Amino acid sequence: MYLSQEKSILPSRLLACLIAFAIFLLFSSSLSLIQFDPNSFIPISVFHLILDNNTSLSPTPNAKTNLLALATPSAKAPTSLIDESTTKRCDKGNALLKVYMYDLPPEFHFGLLGWKGVNASQTWPNLREAKRLPSYPGGLNLQHSVEYWLTLDLLASNVGNVARQCSAYRVQNASDADVIFVPFFSSLSYNRGSKQRRGRQNDMMLQGKLVEFLQGREEWKVSGGRDHLVVAHHPNSMMFARKKLGTSMFVLSDFGRYDVKIANIDKDVIAPYKHMVRSVPPVSSASFVQRPTLVYFQGAIYRKDGGVIRRELYYLLKDERDVHFAFGSVGRNGVSNAGKGMASSKFCLNIAGDTPSSNRLFDAIASHCVPVIISDEIELPFEDVLDYSEFCVFVPAADAVKKGYLLNLLRGIKEKEWTKMWGKLKEKSLHYEYQYPSQPNDAVDMIWKTVARKKMPTRLKDHRRNRYSRSRSQ
Repeated sequence: MYLSQEKSILPSRLLACLIAFAIFLLFSSSLSLIQFDPNSFIPISVFHLILDNNTSLSPTPNAKTNLLALATPSAKAPTSLIDESTTKRCDKGNALLKVYMYDLPPEFHFGLLGWKGVNASQTWPNLREAKRLPSYPGGLNLQHSVEYWLTLDLLASNVGNVARQCSAYRVQNASDADVIFVPFFSSLSYNRGSKQRRGRQNDMMLQGKLVEFLQGREEWKVSGGRDHLVVAHHPNSMMFARKKLGTSMFVLSDFGRYDVKIANIDKDVIAPYKHMVRSVPPVSSASFVQRPTLVYFQGAIYRKDGGVIRRELYYLLKDERDVHFAFGSVGRNGVSNAGKGMASSKFCLNIAGDTPSSNRLFDAIASHCVPVIISDEIELPFEDVLDYSEFCVFVPAADAVKKGYLLNLLRGIKEKEWTKMWGKLKEKSLHYEYQYPSQPNDAVDMIWKTVARKKMPTRLKDHRRNRYSRSRSQ
């Protein structure tokens, strides 16, 4: 009887031993892969730390954490990257661009956001208190917030524990500077006053005071204003002052409402709009087959001036089976719906409106929807170093309104070619993100680098010639 029990027990014990041995082998091989795989997400040094000290990978409540503040359509104050152990040294000796910034009173900049210093002598917010930084108002105001991000970045260059890119550094003496920055939030000043008579008067008053201030400065007199940098990103901002300050370098969205003698590509900088839709993470971006809509456009259809083409395209495309061409606005979740529509479309139309450019191009880039640019007079940010033909389709307006031309062109771009453009689009999308503190090759960093390059030979003409290469081959 005991023998029979032993025979029945032995196999079960043997099976248990085999299972335990197999688990041991699996665990050992997993540890080996973690330790020696060069692509492992856990570095070998951390692996040894875990074994030797029983260290947890979970952050402790007191741990300093760096969070990348990617630009999203939010009116919240920016989050600071503060970590003294990782901050790179940034001073006028290793900065690409040395910038002197006038200490204009708060009424020209953060005062427009409702910020007030603790006393009348405080000109700038304390950047060491990141949670208390004044936030920029949301909605459509945000798309022209360029001056806010540039000013914050310059202020941060003098704060030792803010980890940021070191393209621009704020110097204390104008004689040390390559550029003199004028911190006037001109787009916000215009937006705040555009619908109210009193507000318009305040905007005009600030412009007048700014002109008087600058023309009275010795720095302006020495250079005639040519080394001054003025941000006027909203097409209607600085309407009064632009002629009087036309010798300076402007940061603009386009040249649509400027005389060529006042603003032109030779001296001025084109900066991207801050996109309104949320950025799509590259790993979550839908592929060719996952985007059922061929062409997407949502926005104002009936526009004046160069925007007449929108109406013509609407009647050509509105009934096509794989095209979304509809009126849209920011109200009633309009921005959110547009973001979803772009993220599920292969191509997104960027058509000239009242001005050659619009925020729609940068919404498309943030959504990784290949932009189709139908705007003959458009100027593009950073085109001296970026070849837009790699990730955008350019179509002359005269060809776009020919029946069948646009859809035949886009349907002729098959999955392989589209995927190549989509890959480039994801790769370049960081260049259009505004964030604080600035990071390598984001929008703030790219603007400063463009300012620095204005005195250098560029590949701008070559890249502009490439715009219509795809259309000409048809």
